[in-house]
Amino acid sequence: MSQSKISSLMRIFYLLSIILFVSVQAKSQERTPSFPAQEPISKIIRFYPNPATSIINFEFQKSTEKDHNFQIFNFLGKKVYEITNLTNKTTVNLSDFYRGVYIFQLRDKSGKIIESGKFQVSK
Repeated sequence: MSQSKISSLMRIFYLLSIILFVSVQAKSQERTPSFPAQEPISKIIRFYPNPATSIINFEFQKSTEKDHNFQIFNFLGKKVYEITNLTNKTTVNLSDFYRGVYIFQLRDKSGKIIESGKFQVSK
């Protein structure tokens, strides 16, 4: 193939790539729903410090029922901590936790997630 044909094909490929990119961007903006302003959802769990090194405190803002379940998972999804009898404040010792990101979940008696979040352990 001659150099001019290759150059021409490259220009066509470049032009088609730009057209495809622009059309995909336009379609994705069309699908993005615009919701009316809503009140922010009030958080049930307050946790600190984040990032944590040796302990992390979880405070439950609203009264949690005795049948609620609090779980912590590592980033691979393995459950590393669970407590069923919740009090207004729970302190978790992080001595057995590795450095990384962890996910917490508060579940009701039927197993539905009421609130979840993430925190970081930095040692």
